[in-house]
Amino acid sequence: MAKLKIVKVGDQTLRTVCKPIDTITPRIVTLLNDMLDTMRNADGVGLAAPQVGVLRRAVVVECEPGTVYQMINPEIIESSGEQEDTEGCLSIPGEFGITHRPMEVTVRYTDIHGKEQTVKGEGLLARAFCHEIDHLNGILFTDHVIRMLDD
Repeated sequence: MAKLKIVKVGDQTLRTVCKPIDTITPRIVTLLNDMLDTMRNADGVGLAAPQVGVLRRAVVVECEPGTVYQMINPEIIESSGEQEDTEGCLSIPGEFGITHRPMEVTVRYTDIHGKEQTVKGEGLLARAFCHEIDHLNGILFTDHVIRMLDD
């Protein structure tokens, strides 16, 4: 598995709406595995394909060690509640802000085996799902920020 280069803020890739993945090829599976390694190496909890320069609808999330979500074409189908908390981004290193997100979300996606899955996330997991799916639509956490935090 390879460590990929993380695209930084200012690169137009991060503001581009990604294309759906129609077929799960070995290349897509390798991309998701490489994204997972890259995210772990950077001490992140999520990473979206555009953050590594790939304009496809794929994300990885791991809020708890060992509980990995490799999502193809994820979409939020339900949300409820509210939370305000600190958020950052591997593509915007060193910057953190308070954002407003749902407390719970339900996400439908296809896994790397081609099976449709549904998962419910709460708290940090809900925040991570929202953050990574936003990336697929060219949206950054700074678009949701209530206020930025000082160092």
